[in-house]
Amino acid sequence: MIFDPLYIIMLVPVLLLSGWASMLTRSRFKKYSQVRAYSGYTGARAAQRMLEANGVYDVKIERSRGMLSDHYDPRTKIIRLSEEVHDGASLAAVGVACHEAGHALQHAQSYAALGLRSALVPVAQIGSNLAPFIFIVGLIAQIPVVMQVAILLLGAMFLFTLVTLPVEYNASARAKAHMVAAGIVSPNQEADAGKVLNAAFMTYLAAAVAALAQLLYYVLRSRR
Repeated sequence: MIFDPLYIIMLVPVLLLSGWASMLTRSRFKKYSQVRAYSGYTGARAAQRMLEANGVYDVKIERSRGMLSDHYDPRTKIIRLSEEVHDGASLAAVGVACHEAGHALQHAQSYAALGLRSALVPVAQIGSNLAPFIFIVGLIAQIPVVMQVAILLLGAMFLFTLVTLPVEYNASARAKAHMVAAGIVSPNQEADAGKVLNAAFMTYLAAAVAALAQLLYYVLRSRR
């Protein structure tokens, strides 16, 4: 089906959008990795200060490998920061680190959207990995109910990407507010520190658009 003209029309532009968002994130991270944060804090120290300022003391911060592999694991209460972010004292490093600390604060404060996203992870993973194959089987065998199962899985995957948007936006908002209030970045640096987070948010927006386009494609394909 990858040569289906409808597939090309609907999904290729979305893939281009996703590629652009990823390039923008990497470009801004690289640019603001060259600008030292006002406080001189490393990303790890900035995240730790943000947690402690909000009364959270049971979250660990670890160094991990891989560029922009930063994430918060709610199962183990661990913030994993890439080497550039963990040890860097740049606007990019403290911005990303505080963003991940924002997720830890969401978890500690039972932020509803984060809980919903976590609950959707298993079905979203199944939808991402298996739904296209399930759909093809249903299409070849001409079994509508099998195709409908695949579409439901893709719908869950789209819901996951949709719920991710407020989760990521809120984490960035927390990071931006804290960085200035705690003196990690100066008021003059606030906008530049936020540019890295804004670019990263675009990747999540692109992912939601891609999931929606994929869902619509399979719905239309099932009716043809």
